[in-house]
Amino acid sequence: MVSMTSQSYAQQLLALLARTSFKLGEFKLSSGATSDYYIDCRTTTLHAEGGRLTGHAILELLEANTIDAEAVGGITMGADPIVSNVATASAWRATLRPDAPLLHGFLVRKTEKAHGTGRRIEGFYRPGARVVIVDDVCTTGASTIAAIEAAQEAGMIVAAVVCIVEREEANGRPAVEAAAHGAPFLRLFTANDVRAEHVKQLAAEKS
Repeated sequence: MVSMTSQSYAQQLLALLARTSFKLGEFKLSSGATSDYYIDCRTTTLHAEGGRLTGHAILELLEANTIDAEAVGGITMGADPIVSNVATASAWRATLRPDAPLLHGFLVRKTEKAHGTGRRIEGFYRPGARVVIVDDVCTTGASTIAAIEAAQEAGMIVAAVVCIVEREEANGRPAVEAAAHGAPFLRLFTANDVRAEHVKQLAAEKS
């Protein structure tokens, strides 16, 4: 269990990520490269407590950076639980603080659906709206960029881009920033942050 202390939402989320989502070993990434670690954020963002922490940690990050937006969205399926948890957390905050903004959610399909509206975007959809694009792990930034482009093609304005963990690959951040046309690229953690917390937890277990 995550200790419910005076720790921030982000600190509690980092502890849970390091315990449930971080693995050391030899792994092949979606980019084709190999790595000595793997981070599967979905085991945390789909965790009951992890989802709650994710929503509130991202809202705190947006507030700290004075990001004004109406909705949050990302490409399925890594972004799905993030979007839902941020939207729910924003509604909870609004019940406590009337000036707290509501952030609605939308999901971006990888391809347009062949029936109904045929749109790639499900959920919130309003041309001209300021939105935040979210993703779980940013490596090359390909999935994040796909969501940015879909939102822009729908006439929405990307106010910021947020990832839970940035792997700090050489071309990831610059590619995302270029696609976002100057919108800030924010992260909760670097991969090194998660690794360090994971190693600290292992050492504590052995002591």
